Amino acid sequence: MRLTRKKNCELIIESGNHYLASLKGNQPKLFEAIKEHFVPEQTVTTVNKGHGRIERRTVSICTNLDNIPEWVGLNTIIRVESQRTLVRDNYFAEQPVHTRYYLASFSDTASRFAERIRSYWGVENKVHYVRDVTQGEDKSRIRTSPLINTWVVARNFAINLYRSNLFDNMAQAQRKCAFGLDTLKHIFRMK
Repeated sequence: MRLTRKKNCELIIESGNHYLASLKGNQPKLFEAIKEHFVPEQTVTTVNKGHGRIERRTVSICTNLDNIPEWVGLNTIIRVESQRTLVRDNYFAEQPVHTRYYLASFSDTASRFAERIRSYWGVENKVHYVRDVTQGEDKSRIRTSPLINTWVVARNFAINLYRSNLFDNMAQAQRKCAFGLDTLKHIFRMK
């Protein structure tokens, strides 16, 4: 049985925990009400540079839930507006502003919510991106139940080995292991 996002939030609250969840278009009434009635109470802006782009993020919070449909445990609505500017050879290409909304069952400052949301994407980039892109998990044609689990364990084991051997770049670690028996021996601590 697949649970809805609302049911997941209910289970989280019933277990005595809190949630911070992204709001997407699959909750159309809630999404539209928040877009229409969101009034920022506190805002923080951050600017990050790297990988040939400058990204400006403005995080705003709203605790006024008037005119917002009932949602289990909802305490704070967070709006994140991000805009990237690509920098290539003194050429700047500004992309449109991308707006995302989040729901939280707790209160915090705009700055802390910005950190929490940003740290989530750190996990997404460090684990899921490596598994999906570097290790090709999304392209895998394995569909047989025991093999799927075996390969998940093998991929996680490889990532953990690379990290324990102080590799920062998982693609580079994978290439080194694929092309050299000495690297594999070192990683597995063999003589």
